[in-house]
Amino acid sequence: MSQTRKAYRAAILHSIADPAEVGIEASYEYFEDGLLVVENGRISALGHASELLASLPAEVPVNHYPDALITPGFIDTHIHLPQTGMVGAYGEQLLDWLNTYTFPCESQFADRAHADEVADVFIKELLRNGTTTALVFGSVHPQSVDAFFSAAQKLDLRMIAGKVMMDRNAPDYLVDTAESGYQDSKALIERWHGKGRLHYAVTPRFAPTSTPQQLTLAGQLLKEYPDLYMQTHISENLQEIEWVKELFPERKGYLDVYDHYQLLGERSVFAHGVHLCDDECARLAQTGSAVAFCPTSNFFLGSGLFNLPMAEKHKLNVGLGTDIGAGTSFSLLNTLNEAYKVMQLQGARLSPFKSLYLATLGGARALRLEERIGTLHPGTDADFLVLDYKATPLLEYRLQQAKSIAETLFVLMTLGDDRTVLQTYAAGQQVHQR
Repeated sequence: MSQTRKAYRAAILHSIADPAEVGIEASYEYFEDGLLVVENGRISALGHASELLASLPAEVPVNHYPDALITPGFIDTHIHLPQTGMVGAYGEQLLDWLNTYTFPCESQFADRAHADEVADVFIKELLRNGTTTALVFGSVHPQSVDAFFSAAQKLDLRMIAGKVMMDRNAPDYLVDTAESGYQDSKALIERWHGKGRLHYAVTPRFAPTSTPQQLTLAGQLLKEYPDLYMQTHISENLQEIEWVKELFPERKGYLDVYDHYQLLGERSVFAHGVHLCDDECARLAQTGSAVAFCPTSNFFLGSGLFNLPMAEKHKLNVGLGTDIGAGTSFSLLNTLNEAYKVMQLQGARLSPFKSLYLATLGGARALRLEERIGTLHPGTDADFLVLDYKATPLLEYRLQQAKSIAETLFVLMTLGDDRTVLQTYAAGQQVHQR
């Protein structure tokens, strides 16, 4: 048995609770010289190296990182696979950006070979940036999801994805129908959901691109398969919100459209939520739904500032999203850098421990996977990262001045990027080495 056991020695840090609920000091566990023991893809022990090394059989290999920090793998709760090739597209806000750049780029996924190529690039980028779980939009083409899940399964990654459902207000070359969207999704669910560490998400793009018939069938899928996920967009852009009011005049507001079609629930994740009101936050929290906070994308498209304190007030689950391709980086470290600025612009603070929570345990809770990922508790999946304190000359120099783990963590989040991720592990296997 010890042959399958490996140990990793370094400074080790993970979130154990939301700082907004328990206070900063009770929200994390830190071992200045820690040991993480992994066996059969799961974490079997975590603690101080001085205590655990004595009980470790001599033949168990110990990987020692004297200048690094081990954390749980990052969790990206909103990202688009088919937009990988159009990251950094210039000069539009949301609706024009979709028509000018996004839809033409997504049309290429009718070709399975193209989908396979992009899925390979996409997964390598995720792992290079330390993201071990993501909630992923495919394109309207089922083969986009087949390509992604095929690539993820080879590495035994815990990933969630779905085929976009979109039967109106998009180019003719990129729409399905209410019935074909339902049938294609159902076939993908049967093929992939629950296979290894893969999960399926019912994925209506957003209310304006789905007819009432399609939204009804999306809700039906969630009834037929109760452990599915649901992902869509909400209240990202003021022009978008007005459009929703025109298309659904009988509903009270944007969230009420989704509520009416029974799309809220414990595995429902709504991207952005920049312009949610108090009542909508309360309703999302009441139904166990979650919001994906996407600061990089919200800045890039000029959408606005997400009100994290309001979400906290309602105890609404919030994860972090890169939102590639409106977001401009696969790095959740970069994304946290932007999240900090979003809070600053609203006169609020984002502590480094809340940031760590959002990128790990907060994302896991948003996805209802906190028993499996998001922490380094024994029994959870061995999805973790080794972050290099010497990744760049500036980072190395700056960290020499750091006097606490809080300062070290904040510097990693403001100066760190893909270069900071030395190694990424998924289910105990190394899936990236810088």
